[in-house]
Amino acid sequence: MELKNVLLIGGSGFVGGWIASRLSERGIRVTIPTRRRDNTKQFILLPTIDMVDANVNDPQQLAKLMQGQDAVINLVGILHDHDSRLPYGKGFAAAHIELPKKILAAMKQTGVRRLVHMSALQASVGGPSEYLRSKGEGEVAVRAAMGELDITIFRPSVIFGPGDAFLNMFAKLLRIFPFFPLGGASARFQPVCIGDVADAFAGCLTERATFGQTYELCGPRVYTLRELVEYTGELIGKPRPIIALSDGWAYLQAGLLWLLPNPPMSPDNMRSMEVDNVTDGTHNYPGWQPQSLEAVAPTYLATVKPKMRFDGYRHNAGR
Repeated sequence: MELKNVLLIGGSGFVGGWIASRLSERGIRVTIPTRRRDNTKQFILLPTIDMVDANVNDPQQLAKLMQGQDAVINLVGILHDHDSRLPYGKGFAAAHIELPKKILAAMKQTGVRRLVHMSALQASVGGPSEYLRSKGEGEVAVRAAMGELDITIFRPSVIFGPGDAFLNMFAKLLRIFPFFPLGGASARFQPVCIGDVADAFAGCLTERATFGQTYELCGPRVYTLRELVEYTGELIGKPRPIIALSDGWAYLQAGLLWLLPNPPMSPDNMRSMEVDNVTDGTHNYPGWQPQSLEAVAPTYLATVKPKMRFDGYRHNAGR
């Protein structure tokens, strides 16, 4: 199928920037709706990228954005919702359930058939956290439209790479504190590189074999949260004693951090970590060969080892 125009919803963030760049490299015109144009200066130099002032939660504006598009990518997701309640708060419901339903309705109204939707690994309507339950509910709504639309769903693990909010968050905290109290230290993750995620999203758009499929995107290795924090400390030259917190203290810590303006952790995040964020490999994207954490993380985190700094320059230059 020929594809010239893509509507990238939620495209002004970390993942969106990488996907927009991949699409731009392919000569595809990308429309990114935003309500904060001042926060999208990184897209100015990218050819074929159009930033449009729009509210995607308004069905009329959403339908207007669909006009002339060949495909839609939905990346919208939030990690925190201060309206905490069962089964999930209003913020989670609006971002993870109501918006996908509005996107599906606008696509049917305007005749756009191709949708690539970002969910989350372990998303489930019966999940332990508001985040996972709302992501799971959103998946149910999207999957129900697979008979009418050409849909691919991706479920990534935590995503790392230059500019991430994952390893960089640990790096920032490790530079500040002489020791590191850590809740959920034994939680297991299978981090995936942002470059691989972006390639999967961009590459699947015209692949008919991916229509109606759900894929899990994970890296080649499983780590505990403790191992990830220790490795980050190694790379930045700030190894710190790590104090694994009991569940009670971990939730207390998360509750206090949740009060910050940009919280690095919340009680709901702790509940998400009750299930391992890993895959059994049975739902991999075709030809999936992800980069390792050890091959990529030193290129943007390492600050003290000359070889690591040199590797970083090479990676950023694409060599």
